[in-house]
Amino acid sequence: MTALLKLSTVIDAISEFLGKLSGYLVLICCLVSAINALVRYIFNYSSNGWLEIQWYMFGFIVLIGASYTLRMNEHVRVDIIYGSISSRARIWVDIIGITLFLLPACFYLMWLSWPMFALSFHQGEMSSNAGGLIRWPVKLIIVAGFALLFLQGLSELIKRFGALAGLVALDTKYEKPLQ
Repeated sequence: MTALLKLSTVIDAISEFLGKLSGYLVLICCLVSAINALVRYIFNYSSNGWLEIQWYMFGFIVLIGASYTLRMNEHVRVDIIYGSISSRARIWVDIIGITLFLLPACFYLMWLSWPMFALSFHQGEMSSNAGGLIRWPVKLIIVAGFALLFLQGLSELIKRFGALAGLVALDTKYEKPLQ
């Protein structure tokens, strides 16, 4: 279990780094959008590449940032019973959810998206828009995002089992969203 917990720490560090990178990409994306608008209105010049790079970055932010969101326990929950059960029961709910839903879904989505990326890469697929970008990087982000989410799911699963064994202190506090 100690080796698995060390692996979990490495996965958490990767998610932490990429999550913070995703946060900075939000700022960069806003700057690209603002500069693109200024150039378009001041110099009457625009390129579809600027618009496409924005949605490439949005894809990165969402798909790569998802593993960080899971790591920080900030993901969406169905809180019908989660908020009213004991900490140990929450751990078991997490274990069941990760095992039955998260990991299979991530694996399946990686499996589905890999051929799409591979074909795009081998064909050198380009955007059909004038001045557009190559497509395979954004398709790789899909594969990488689900792979990272899968790894973070494994990390969370390891931590849950470590908590049940008393090896890890796990905060299972849950706050209902303010609505």
